[in-house]
Amino acid sequence: MSNIVAIVGRPNVGKSTLFNRMVGQRQAITDNISGVTRDRQYGTGFWNGKTFSIIDTGGFVEHSDDIFEAAIREQVDIAIEEATVIIFMTDVMTGITDLDAEIANKLRKSNKKVILTVNKVDNPERQLAANEFWGLGFESTHFLSSISGSGTGEVLDEVAENLSAEEDAPLDIPKIAVIGRPNVGKSSFINALMGEPRHIVTEIAGTTRDSIHTRYNKFGKDFLIIDTAGMRKKRMVEENLEFYSVIRTVKAIEDSDVCMLMLDATTGLESQDLSILQLALRRSKGIVIVVNKWDLIEKETNTARDFEQVIRQKMAPFTDVPILFISVYDNQRIYKAIEIALQVAENRARKIPTSQLNDLIEAAINKQPHPSFRGHLIKIKYGTQLPVPFPAFAMFCNYPEEVKTNYRNFLENQIREAFQFTGSPIRIYFRQK
Repeated sequence: MSNIVAIVGRPNVGKSTLFNRMVGQRQAITDNISGVTRDRQYGTGFWNGKTFSIIDTGGFVEHSDDIFEAAIREQVDIAIEEATVIIFMTDVMTGITDLDAEIANKLRKSNKKVILTVNKVDNPERQLAANEFWGLGFESTHFLSSISGSGTGEVLDEVAENLSAEEDAPLDIPKIAVIGRPNVGKSSFINALMGEPRHIVTEIAGTTRDSIHTRYNKFGKDFLIIDTAGMRKKRMVEENLEFYSVIRTVKAIEDSDVCMLMLDATTGLESQDLSILQLALRRSKGIVIVVNKWDLIEKETNTARDFEQVIRQKMAPFTDVPILFISVYDNQRIYKAIEIALQVAENRARKIPTSQLNDLIEAAINKQPHPSFRGHLIKIKYGTQLPVPFPAFAMFCNYPEEVKTNYRNFLENQIREAFQFTGSPIRIYFRQK
């Protein structure tokens, strides 16, 4: 089950400051991506044993109050529909405005968990003034200062209490999300995969509101395919359609084991594709690149090879990813794409015996020792795989903070080559021993 936390509120109440502070917390947000759409920010976090994505809904049209406020209202509507928990942020300095009251009214009528935060409460006088906000009618109300960080831990505690654990995800079968820019062929791909009469499919309702989870169970294959293509909010302006699409993509990534990033062969790998790719990589999801509309490309002897080379250059440094050229229109290699995705899911779930891992580490160190640090040898004593759903390894050594990035990459490549982790990111953590 995906966990989406959205921060909503008027401009200049401190939403981005709160987001950035949460990003900076050692125990909270572990990564953050800016610029996927305009000025919005998307982060992946962990707090009190719960993993979630947090979205700052900032970044609106400037220089027009009417458009400004309309955009805020529409993004609140999206947050109500898509988020698991909503952080409603206000500002004690301005008090309760008409727009605050309107947003509060929308949120009270929703069935979502709403946490009201009153920002800039950093002295006794403002503490007293903040009591006004109890009048908005939210049981979960917190006074905080996003600049100093006061009160943010309590907010995160309540956020975590209202999120699902990752193990709550339904069915212990591979989950493949088809992601990518609009109009690359995601829905057509799924329709081609599922639309044949000989294929038996079962609809699973309620996993997420709009990302459609469909079970495929035939011919020895059993998996969920997650479609993010359709849009229901036709009334929304283009900017918020984009926002809506990104939230749904984030939800699909959260729910998946493997992300099938679909590209348009006529445009190649663009910056938006790379942003979507980074969202998946930061959640340590398996990756398969599928280049659709290959039938529209005039081909020469090395066209596919050259196209693939360009993609891998743009993806660097993570290049150990299957790349497949397909045509949904001609039904070319769509089932091959699924076979590869299932193999990546298997690679991602692979567990390496500790003895084999340490044999590899010893051989790698003998092959290429780590450079000394201030005259001291950096000794990696042993390693073990961590009990998480993706390949992650703890390496115990005498100077963990001094291990160089290039040596970390070297060990990752040795592990990747020895144990076949194609398509899956690998995390290596160095610990003191």
